[in-house]
Amino acid sequence: MPIKPEFDVGIIGGGPAGSAAAGYLAKAGVRCVVFEREIFPRPHVGESFVPATTKVLRDLGFIDQMEDAKFPRKYGAAWTSSAQATYSHDFQDLPTDYNVDVRFEERQQPGVDRNYTYHVDRGLFDMMLLRHASTLGADVREGVRVSQVDCEGDPFPVITATTDGKEFRTSVRVVLDASGRHTTLGSQLRLKVTDPVFNQFAIHTWFEDFDRGSGPKADYIFIHFLPVTNSWVWQIPITTTVTSFGVVMQKQSFAKSRASREQFFWDSVASRPELLEKLREARQVRPWKEEGDYSYAMKQICGNGFALIGDAARFVDPIFSSGVSIAMNSARLVAADVLCGLERGAPFTRESFHEFETTMRRGTNNWYKFITLYYRLNVLFTYFVSNPKYRTQVIQLLQGDLYDEDEPPVLTKMRELAKTVEENENHIWHSMLGTLTANAFRPAF
Repeated sequence: MPIKPEFDVGIIGGGPAGSAAAGYLAKAGVRCVVFEREIFPRPHVGESFVPATTKVLRDLGFIDQMEDAKFPRKYGAAWTSSAQATYSHDFQDLPTDYNVDVRFEERQQPGVDRNYTYHVDRGLFDMMLLRHASTLGADVREGVRVSQVDCEGDPFPVITATTDGKEFRTSVRVVLDASGRHTTLGSQLRLKVTDPVFNQFAIHTWFEDFDRGSGPKADYIFIHFLPVTNSWVWQIPITTTVTSFGVVMQKQSFAKSRASREQFFWDSVASRPELLEKLREARQVRPWKEEGDYSYAMKQICGNGFALIGDAARFVDPIFSSGVSIAMNSARLVAADVLCGLERGAPFTRESFHEFETTMRRGTNNWYKFITLYYRLNVLFTYFVSNPKYRTQVIQLLQGDLYDEDEPPVLTKMRELAKTVEENENHIWHSMLGTLTANAFRPAF
């Protein structure tokens, strides 16, 4: 082995986490290599951002490219319910129709200089960001499949990979696993823990010329509650004429055979007749795609010679569009610890990533609690959005600004409400609770 490694940092995966990490490190003059198994562009789910991505895009000098690409601007989010899902009640504070929306501009977010974020074609966005990392100085190699990582190689970690049928090895000072749901190191080191609560499945596609209406909400992300418990439809603008739709349900409710899943999509949407009518008038422009069993965590996200970032570290139900934000902010945080470690010159240990691990655990746990309580509260969630006492705090969470507090106060209030209603079967709101997360106030992991 040479006295010094071929690269300072080896990054597995060229999605948003890997590209952002490579961008941060290359800008700082670090010798880094990215091994991406696919050839970009490739289609990918996860097409809506939250404002917390803006700081990373600015840091990387990528905002102008986002604007030039004319990705739809996302100013807010909305939730709608069906007539079948509404309930009558006598409580003045609780909304009666459960249709709510928020605008990000209602709360000033530190480090974010605009009142919108973006919806994107992930195939295009991911390719653009990976190329940007290359222009910043990262060595980007596509069509490379990593098969093995020796994180404690002597004297440096070694990545074994294959390209064009030929195996090769690369020595680095530290490995960042950004391999997404393939979780290269998570699988190799048996770190992956399947989520005991969320077992959601999704079927999704794109439609041309869906009538999104006009006015300020036309480019919002919409979450449409379905009458079937713990189920919803996403509506995400991709271009001025293309809209992404997906149906999400628990595994046991999902159609068993592939042949019936297209009909399953339409049957689910049919529970919202006003949505079905407009969707039937649109034209499907992509094949059906499925996602399943996608929520998981890792026993640890860093160790001697490695750190896991983005979906390789954790993935939770995507109802609040958290995936890309968590990926890119994990890249920002890990890059800071990597730069400190390289400056020290000592081998990387778990302690080298203390700030990254602490902050990411805090942020992802807050996301997890938010989503867990959202599902348990079901339509009661709209109470917190509509109530002036909690609205700003909910917007803070929806902005992705949740890394600085162990638990934002609104989550505590949500848990208290869920517990109160859950423990009293005679409570007037008891029948409104979702069934996905019984005992929601208990930690799932």
